[in-house]
Parts: sequence; C-alpha cells; structure tokens
Amino acid sequence: MNTRLAALAVLTPALVLTACKVGPNHAAPDAKLPETWHNALAEGEVAEQPTQLAQWWTTLGDPTLDSLIERAVAGNHDLRIAAARLWEARAQRGVVAADRLPSVDVNGRYERSKASGGTGVPFGVTRNKGDDLYQIGFDASWEIDLWGRVRRSIEAADADMAAAEEDRRDVLLALLAEVAVNYVELRSLQERLAIAESNVASQKETYDLSKGRADAGIDTGLDVARAEAQLTSTRAQVPSLAAQVRATMHRLAVLTGEQPGALEGELASAASLPVKPASVPVGLPSDLLRRRPDIRRAERELAAATARIGVAKGDLFPRFSLTGSFGFSANEDENLFESDSKFWSIGPTLRWPIFDAGRIRRNIEVQNARQEAALARYEKSILTGLEDVENALVSYSREQARRRELLASESAAKQAVELAQALNARGLTDFLSVLDAQRQLYAIQDARAISDRTVLVNLVSLYKALGGEWDQPAAVSAK
Repeated sequence: MNTRLAALAVLTPALVLTACKVGPNHAAPDAKLPETWHNALAEGEVAEQPTQLAQWWTTLGDPTLDSLIERAVAGNHDLRIAAARLWEARAQRGVVAADRLPSVDVNGRYERSKASGGTGVPFGVTRNKGDDLYQIGFDASWEIDLWGRVRRSIEAADADMAAAEEDRRDVLLALLAEVAVNYVELRSLQERLAIAESNVASQKETYDLSKGRADAGIDTGLDVARAEAQLTSTRAQVPSLAAQVRATMHRLAVLTGEQPGALEGELASAASLPVKPASVPVGLPSDLLRRRPDIRRAERELAAATARIGVAKGDLFPRFSLTGSFGFSANEDENLFESDSKFWSIGPTLRWPIFDAGRIRRNIEVQNARQEAALARYEKSILTGLEDVENALVSYSREQARRRELLASESAAKQAVELAQALNARGLTDFLSVLDAQRQLYAIQDARAISDRTVLVNLVSLYKALGGEWDQPAAVSAK
C-alpha cells in the first residue's frame, strides 16, 4: 500500500502539469488603427513625436497647480475607492488560487448515544444505559485539475486584477485632468472678476463725469441715465463671478480630500493663468493601445471573459479528487490516542454530472455571450479613444485661432474707447459713442478671458485623451 501511495504522489503532479486547459486561449484582437491623425496638426503646436506624458501638468509651469495635484493624488476619495477595489481584486485572486492546493480540515466530536429500550431486547439482558464516542482527526481533499478548470479560473482572476489596476489608473487620469481644469477655471474667473471690477471703475468715472456735466447744464439727463444703466449692468456681473470663484475653490478642496473652505486662504489671491507649452507631442494613433487605461482595461476584461468560457466548459468533464482522512476514535477519553484507536482512509473520488437539464451548456452560452460583449466594448473603447483625441486636436487648434482674433479685437476696442472719450471731450461725437465703446470693450475682454481659459481646458482634454500618466505609481498604490 505504501508503495502505491508513493507512486500516486509522484504521478499526480505530473498529470496536472501535462493536462490540457479546455476553452479558448486569449489573444488581444488586432486593432485597425489609422496611420496618422485625420485632423491637421496645429501649426507646429502639436507634433507626431514620441509622447512624453508623465506629469504633463508640469509643462504648464505653475507650482500651485503642481502642489494641488500632488495633494489630490494623496487624498482624493475616488482614488482611494479605486485602490480599495484593486485590493479586493488581488484578494479575490488569492481566493481562487487556493483551489490549486489541497484543503485540510481538522475536526473533533464527542457523542453520547443510547440504544432504544423497546422490543428486541432478550429477557435478562441489561439494557443499554448509554455509550460515549470521542473522535478527533483531519480530512484532506485535492482536486486534480486535469482539464484546466481551476487554472482558467486563476487566469480570469489575474485578468480581473489587471482590469482593476487599469480602472484605478483611469480614475487617476480623470482626477489629474479635473484638478487642472478647475484650477484653470479658478484663475480665469479671477481674471474675469478683475476685468469686471476694472470696467466698473472706468464706467463709474464716466458716470460721474456725465452727472457733473448734467449738473452744470452741459449734458442732458439722458446721458446720465445711460451711463448709470451701463454701470449697474456691469456691476451686476461681479457677485456672480465672485460666487463662481468661491465654488471653484470649494471644488478643488474636495478634490484634494479637504473640506470645502480649506484652500480659500491659499487660492483667494488672484494669479495669472498657467502658460501653455510651445508644442505638444501627440504621437501616433497606435500609441493609444498602450497608453489609455480604459482601452487596456477593456482588453483585460475580454481576457477574463475568454478564460471563463474555459471554466464553464470544464464542468462538462469529470472531476477527479484525492481524499483522505486520519484520526483517533474511542469510547473512553483515556484510550483516545492509543494505537488501536487510529483510523485512516485514502482514495480517489470521481464526480461527473450526467444529467443537469442543460445547465452546463447554457452556462457556456452565457460565457460566450459575455465574451462577445467584452469584445465589442474593447473595440468601442478604441474608437472612443480615437474620437477623444481627434476632437481635442480640433478644439485646441481652433480655439487658439479664435483667441488670436479676440486679442486683435481687444486692442482695437481699447483704441476705440480712448478715441471716443477724446472726441467727446472736444464735442466732436456724442456721449452714446463713449458708452458703446466701453460696453464693447468689456464684452471683448470677457470673451478673450474665456478663450484663454478654453485654450488651456482643451489642452488638458488633449493630454487626458492621449492617456496622460502619473510616473510615481507608488504614491497611489493599493494595499
């Protein structure tokens, strides 16, 4: 018996190692990608060079933004949730992998029993007053993974874990972009607020001048009313802009994991917008497959779905297991560990479902359908990535052209205000021309400030679409 057991112990690992794995093997589908971007690159501002997207926000040259992003990566709650999900996926992989090894259970029992005192006991025989049973031992079981069902389960768990890591990176990518966009929004709102307050001061001077001229009988009350209407209209923009400034600071604080008012002391003072880099290397469309976490996540989800087909098909085949038990059993506790109290058993077991009303085959169909859906999601993620980059390239390029026109228009509007004021002082034009010039200047300055913000927001969107990276993963690693 010992010789046969030793041979079985030697042969079983060899059987497992040489056994096949049922179900299809995963291979990343061939993605048909364009060789270049369809939209023309923006006059040297973006270029098809190898991309360097690690810590892309540092190219904006704003230390405050750098600090906010570092704090957001350390304290953001969405990122912590994603890290916990990765931790969960790693633990779940360990749960699945445990099926490769034998399981051993220790058991113990005590039982007192008494036979029935009814019929069947001969006359003169002492009736059973009760028996004790003491038992302790362990049971062991090991499924021999001949068909690869367990190995396919581990393969699926590995893919799930990789998908969870890519999901964490996707959350991180979105966080970096959101912090940058809100910071740009804050500085833009502060600039627009300063423009409004400057125009209020200028229009207040015009109102005072017209009122003084009216009091002296030089101008009519109509000019005063017009000047007052324009002044109050511009002044009405200030509270709304100030409220938006506060709300944006609150949003940045929450993104960094702080309470809404935590950053007001740091960010309340106005500062200029970050400066965009001279050029943005976007690389080639094929680079998206390795850079964008949503595409990599979809590919890993497809791998997991493919492996689960093998798990489902494994249920069609018999399961072989080695089982055994060893222990001690006695009616008296002092005799429990004597040699005569030992018991043991060992042997193979077979389980093979013969009739299940089609449950296994229907489950295989379920897994095939899920694989098909995962494949469609993977292909869609590639198309979405291409669309995001193409849209970002168009928006970034066109908004810069619009901004250049607004800068020229702003310069002309300033000259128009100065000229209108000079001509009105000499009596060569009416007061309405001054008011119209001032109103037009304010509208153009506000539009130019919004365009400055939009250029940077579109730049952030481009970095995000390209899969901008954080090159210090240890700072946000899961447990």
